[in-house]
Amino acid sequence: MPYRKTLDFNGVKVSFHPAGHILGSAQVRVECRGDVWVASGDYKRAPDPTCEPFEVVRCDTFITEATFGRPSYRWDESDTAREIFEWWEEMRAEGRNAVLFAYALGKTQRVLAELLAHTQRRVLVFGEGHELTECYRRAGVRMVPTAPLESMPVDSVLQGELVVAPHSLEASPWMARLRNPSTAFASGWMQTGAFGSRARYERGFVMSDHADWDGLVRTARETGASRVYVLHGGEGAFTRHLRTFGIQASVMRKGAPHLPVQGELFSRR
Repeated sequence: MPYRKTLDFNGVKVSFHPAGHILGSAQVRVECRGDVWVASGDYKRAPDPTCEPFEVVRCDTFITEATFGRPSYRWDESDTAREIFEWWEEMRAEGRNAVLFAYALGKTQRVLAELLAHTQRRVLVFGEGHELTECYRRAGVRMVPTAPLESMPVDSVLQGELVVAPHSLEASPWMARLRNPSTAFASGWMQTGAFGSRARYERGFVMSDHADWDGLVRTARETGASRVYVLHGGEGAFTRHLRTFGIQASVMRKGAPHLPVQGELFSRR
């Protein structure tokens, strides 16, 4: 489905709009009798060379994710790729391998694309991250050269390599073969060290495919929605903050059978 193409289901208009989360991610716009709802899905407002940027869609009701819906999650990612490259250079000088843990879909490809501004050197990619990276290449996304870690000879001595991998690498025999690697994690969770993320790694890089606090607030306001339903966090600070702007903000709880809409019940079925 191309973005912005409208489908009509018995008078209900449905279209998909860029979410800026990963390649192909979309918000869903639904219009019925002049009432417009938008479900954001996961999204971010930061620039990302691997996908179309987020598109603000005006609506009456906005259903938003809020993974990082707390004021402590604010970041500037403009130098993150450079910081990753400089860490790699530092490890190369020490004869160590740099292992960057990143989600196989979306984050891995974003790292590889943003590194192009700093190097043309090959990066090793582990597991499903390699197959997904090839899918991105076929879609026309430009990234640094890559090779699957598993293609390296088992008896080879790897030094000074950058390996981008999902966390499944930790349970793989390849982890031991990398010999004294320096480990890092690329995630918004590194902003605060949530879930013990700082303690597990030597380095951390704040790079998220979700909107931070300022991005969430900005987006909710730019949609012009009078009602906002919040998913995946934001139960306290985010909804309270939106109410200060006169927005009817509340939490959409998982498994909730219905939502109040204009005095009636809207069933998820």
